[in-house]
Amino acid sequence: MSADDRGQFVTELRARGYAVLPAPRQVELGEEAVRIDAGWRVTHDVDAEDIAVRTLTGRLRAEYELTLAGAGGGTIHLTVRPAAVQTGAEAEIDRQGYVLTVAPDRVEVAGNSPAGLFYGVQTLLQLLAGDGRRRGVLPEGVIRDWPRYQLRMIHWDTKHHRDRVETLKRYLDWTAAFKCNAICFELEDKFQYPSHPVIGAPGAFTTAQMRELVAYGLARYVQIVPNVQAPAHMCYVLKHPEFAHLRCDGSNYQSCMDAPEVRKLIFDMYDDVCEATEGVEYFHASTDEVYYAGICRKYRKPYNPTNRSLTWVDFVQAAHAHLSKKGRRVIIWAEYPLLPEHVKLLPPDILDGIIGDGGDPGFVEDENALGIRQFAYCPIQGEEKLFPNYFAYPDRDGRRTSGRLAAALEATTTGKAARGNPIGALVTAWDDAGLHNETFWLGFAAMAQGGWTPGAASIEQNVADFMDVYYGRELADMVEVYRDLQQQARFWEFCWDHRASKVRGPGYGYSAAKQPVNRTDWTLLPPGLPRLGPVDRDSGAPPDLGFTPAFTSRYERMLAELPGRLGQSDRLIGRLQANLPRARRNRYNLEVLLSLAYFVRHFLEMLSAVAAAERLLGQASAAAKAGRAAQAVGLMVRAHELIGATIDDLYATFERLKTVWEKSQFPKNAPAGGREFFHVMDDVKDHFADRRADLSYMIAPEESIALPAWRDALGEVIRSYAAAAGLPVAGLPEPPMDD
Repeated sequence: MSADDRGQFVTELRARGYAVLPAPRQVELGEEAVRIDAGWRVTHDVDAEDIAVRTLTGRLRAEYELTLAGAGGGTIHLTVRPAAVQTGAEAEIDRQGYVLTVAPDRVEVAGNSPAGLFYGVQTLLQLLAGDGRRRGVLPEGVIRDWPRYQLRMIHWDTKHHRDRVETLKRYLDWTAAFKCNAICFELEDKFQYPSHPVIGAPGAFTTAQMRELVAYGLARYVQIVPNVQAPAHMCYVLKHPEFAHLRCDGSNYQSCMDAPEVRKLIFDMYDDVCEATEGVEYFHASTDEVYYAGICRKYRKPYNPTNRSLTWVDFVQAAHAHLSKKGRRVIIWAEYPLLPEHVKLLPPDILDGIIGDGGDPGFVEDENALGIRQFAYCPIQGEEKLFPNYFAYPDRDGRRTSGRLAAALEATTTGKAARGNPIGALVTAWDDAGLHNETFWLGFAAMAQGGWTPGAASIEQNVADFMDVYYGRELADMVEVYRDLQQQARFWEFCWDHRASKVRGPGYGYSAAKQPVNRTDWTLLPPGLPRLGPVDRDSGAPPDLGFTPAFTSRYERMLAELPGRLGQSDRLIGRLQANLPRARRNRYNLEVLLSLAYFVRHFLEMLSAVAAAERLLGQASAAAKAGRAAQAVGLMVRAHELIGATIDDLYATFERLKTVWEKSQFPKNAPAGGREFFHVMDDVKDHFADRRADLSYMIAPEESIALPAWRDALGEVIRSYAAAAGLPVAGLPEPPMDD
């Protein structure tokens, strides 16, 4: 089958029970199967320390307990043979091609180059997982394979966290396993810039650590391409008093990009990162969302669309000139404020990360004419909370959207890529919403497929192949796990009220005009509180106990959906718990998913508890009116205890989540090396994850409900009512002491 064949429900390999991701380009299968056992041996024409040899033998030992040192069985032979597969593609693509031949007593992987051999080994290892019934069984036949795009780039965003070095090495292993060959590493303050040490956050990556990661990646044919956010999105720099004078029009969002001192600062940072990433061919100079180029009016007047675009072009030309001297090929985001008529001013060897701005065909046409190459671009995360929208879903207004996986397929097949001349495919996963990186791998896999053989496998097969390859064939119902987790995350996200934020300051908008940012906080109304009536001293009767429900009346629709969501949560957690011991690979990923499932579970139970507390308080009011004061006190105490248990569960759940997440990440923005993280919530863009410096941003919405204060206020009502009724109060903690 050729990858150019369309309309297939399933690829031939998948139909035979095999999971290979990305799906190979050309597959010719015979009828027989070949079993690999301990009698086989590995031979090779390449050095014994070649990464292809080490990857094959290491994985065989680790996953199959096979050393393949036998003498009486078949042979797996690894070789590099130029033109082993005739691709007809440009040189950089051709060298990544390979041919995998499976015969009864011989398996050969021949690469057009060492990189091609390495990719052929990755396919062989995936095939060795078997046909769904038998492990170590290969299909007889020939696979000829090479990529559609020269570069397949994954995005690592570290704005709001820092991964451990061993975590990133594991990510590099899986990047290579999916035949991706580049990482766009968005560093911001998670790198210790030697020329300006104040910029690097406490514990940021050192030059030595970056070199270690780069070397590890290059050994696996993965380039770690640094991305330095500038001249906008520079709050990580401009928040510091030392650089406040470089702000554009007073904002710490954007620098005054024409200023010589700003240019020197940014280029110093470029130099530091280049020094730490030797051996890498590319550099992402960002130019992301430079909304207000030239607004400071110090170097270019007047401020208008033309000069705004020219200011942007001038910076790109200067950045290109500087980085070219370092031997780097420059990637940019060619977008607003760049005007179509100014595309021709860009250096022809620059790379556009997003194939032009918006839907303006002039961008792509002019880029093509100039010889500018682009990336088939798709974000698989941007603003979603907790978990990405991989699958079709209704948005907050009930409108159905197609989901991120469909967007990835479109981006690499029928989208702007079809009009441009892409050098690669680029998938981004922005850290703005603070999602754990483990939630991104399905999206990375979708673009790995799109970058290698776009359209060769359906979305549904791509998802199924990912589950089999990433976790192992022993797991069950993982597609349902992902769908349920997405739905749970959307319910959590859509439940919150958005209210005007208490965090204020001059804000910048998204358009040509400077405008206030209407920030919002996420919160819910607290439950209603009972109201004590006046005491009738003549009768000696306890006061009236009025109550009007607030929570259940406002959130009636949300609460009506709650039983179904709780049932879904039961299934989700049950499936994850069952799959954890079955996972052959990436078990930690399932731990992260489970932490999210329990996090939402707490939220569902919190909603249920608050609604139950209001029902108890309504019953207490009725009991008080009927003269049953002791019953009224007991009901209010039960409501108090219920909310107290909910508060305790929030922090217990958060601590368990934190423990899981910090297995792969360092504590978020924690002090290190005697330094504190410098956190300023000023006029930066309203990114959810940076509203708090630490991981407690996860629980900030629930904390904003102020349930502890509500519980304390209820305690005062209970004590006052009980005292007026002459009743003791059992089970109520002492009120908090005043400072």
